[in-house]
Amino acid sequence: MMEPIQYRQALPMTPEELYTVFGVDTPDFVIVSGDAYVDHPSFCSAIIGRVLQSRGYSVGIVAQPRTGSLADFMRFGRPRYAFLVNSGNMDSMVNHYTSAKKPRSQDAYSPGGKRGARPDRAVTVYCQKLREAFGGVPIVIGGIEASLRRFAHYDYWDNKVRRSILFDSGADLISYGMGEHQTVEIADALASGLSISDITYVAGTCYAAESLDSVYDCDEIESFEAVASDKKAYCRAFMRQYEEQDALTGRRLVQKHGNKWLVANPPALPLTTQELDDVYELPYTRQPHPSYKEHIPAIDEVLFSLVSTRGCFGACSFCALTFHQGRVIQARSHESLIREAELLTKHPDFKGYIHDVGGPTANFRAPACAKQLTKGVCKKRQCLGYEHCQNVRVSHTDFRELLKKLRQVEGVKRVFVRSGIRYDYLMFDRDDGFIHDLVKHHVSGQLKVAPEHVSEEVLRLMGKPSAKLYDRFCAKYKKVNEQEDKQQFIVPYFMSSHPGSTLDSAIELALYLKKSGQRPEQVQDFYPTPGTLSTCMFYTGLDPRDMQPVYVPRDPQEKAMQRALMQYFMPQYRSLVIKALYKAGREELIPELLPPRRPEARMPARSGDRRPGGNVQESCKAKPKNGNRRTPAKAKTEGTANRGSRKK
Repeated sequence: MMEPIQYRQALPMTPEELYTVFGVDTPDFVIVSGDAYVDHPSFCSAIIGRVLQSRGYSVGIVAQPRTGSLADFMRFGRPRYAFLVNSGNMDSMVNHYTSAKKPRSQDAYSPGGKRGARPDRAVTVYCQKLREAFGGVPIVIGGIEASLRRFAHYDYWDNKVRRSILFDSGADLISYGMGEHQTVEIADALASGLSISDITYVAGTCYAAESLDSVYDCDEIESFEAVASDKKAYCRAFMRQYEEQDALTGRRLVQKHGNKWLVANPPALPLTTQELDDVYELPYTRQPHPSYKEHIPAIDEVLFSLVSTRGCFGACSFCALTFHQGRVIQARSHESLIREAELLTKHPDFKGYIHDVGGPTANFRAPACAKQLTKGVCKKRQCLGYEHCQNVRVSHTDFRELLKKLRQVEGVKRVFVRSGIRYDYLMFDRDDGFIHDLVKHHVSGQLKVAPEHVSEEVLRLMGKPSAKLYDRFCAKYKKVNEQEDKQQFIVPYFMSSHPGSTLDSAIELALYLKKSGQRPEQVQDFYPTPGTLSTCMFYTGLDPRDMQPVYVPRDPQEKAMQRALMQYFMPQYRSLVIKALYKAGREELIPELLPPRRPEARMPARSGDRRPGGNVQESCKAKPKNGNRRTPAKAKTEGTANRGSRKK
């Protein structure tokens, strides 16, 4: 039986709270994070802190420390064992800047949504401050920023290859991936008296070595110096990292950085169902720490949602999940999720609606095939993508049963699936039961899916299925809505300027949107974040899988044109769309995409009016074709897989 929420205590953020919660003056570990502390299992510091607490360790939290002095870093003094440092649920550079490298106006992980509470490259800055305050204190870095920057990597914001974050930060260890297994193993080793320098054997960690004399059974990949100067070497190194990202078959990789070596142990084993249940049933208060006076927006999307799985075998080239959560699906039990749902019903603000049941991909509830559990994932083959593997086991039976049980929990009115589904996986299922359940019970008016593009070449490079399959899905979804007497719509996500996308590709997408009556209100420019196949293409201009050249739109003007073409119907993009069509030699399409403006009924222009030709502020809220309702999409917070603002 879960302990009632009202009796739970948050992890301490002050020495006084430390004594109250743990009865000690010095914590075993101090977690330093770029996020405000929200004690909810969707936030990395809460998970790691609660896991350590469950193993008998005391933990203090230093959230968003001010870097102008050492006071915040020294709040708890020197911990008995180590500092654990993360940037929060997002890479700090992604948190701060858009894909156009412009500062974001808000930070959902900070009180009041205010930006500026963490520095750029937060992990590195925090580690430097801790070294300044405590000298040789053991420091372990983790979370998304450290995980995806563990090797030499292309950095979009500096537009160059940077060293492993282990060397830039001066930390002792990187704990990459989700981190529960390796955190406990590191803690137990330190508690047993081992020096941090002797902890070189833990799966899911990286460390620095002066030489390879004591490093066994390893494969060397191209050095930092090589990948920084030779783009083909960068591709080769990246593919080795990509192929060895498996707990069962992955090799230990070493990469030289100057006169030192980065040693990356194979990934940690995925959590079992019981272990995953245990992690999510720890005594979280499910609220921001009570010391905060301003609301933390990131809690809104997850407060009444259930995380049912981890991992993804979807193979999207632009997604970093392969390097963080891995390709093997880890699922919680029905019983654990029902207990959590029952807990939600007792929350004073719960209105009867579970907002989401899912994970990186909501309708994945089991590994792609039985082989993955005994022989690991395929190195040269993807489960899904532009072409799917015939060995993928397609079934929604378990997910349907889970959703049915959740619908029957007393106090629950509706259960939604909003984190996104893989429509290709759904289409491969010969049983239509799931799509009928989805339409009838689990869509809140709009279903989010991510076709991303319609150009077959761009889709191939993205690792997304053919546009023909998306069209078939749309037709099926419409038909099932009619059968279930529903009027619900698809909210598609499309991406501009992905490697391989030319102006012709963008025009092809614009024509498709026009013909199908779709008017996306939100589009996403490709964002080259560390750890993705697409970022490798962006930097090198090569597809690392076959070393074939890939066109990369880099010019800001062309990128603006590609984005404008996806929203050709918006008046503010009219001139850019015309310019793009002329540049591509497709000016004959102007009347098709951009019909003449309707005359405006208004008073004659007065003397001195700067708008002699009529009001250019045309309405962009016209009702789209097919009766498709268009309501502003609610922004989603970004999670630990660095997936961006959306899922699948």
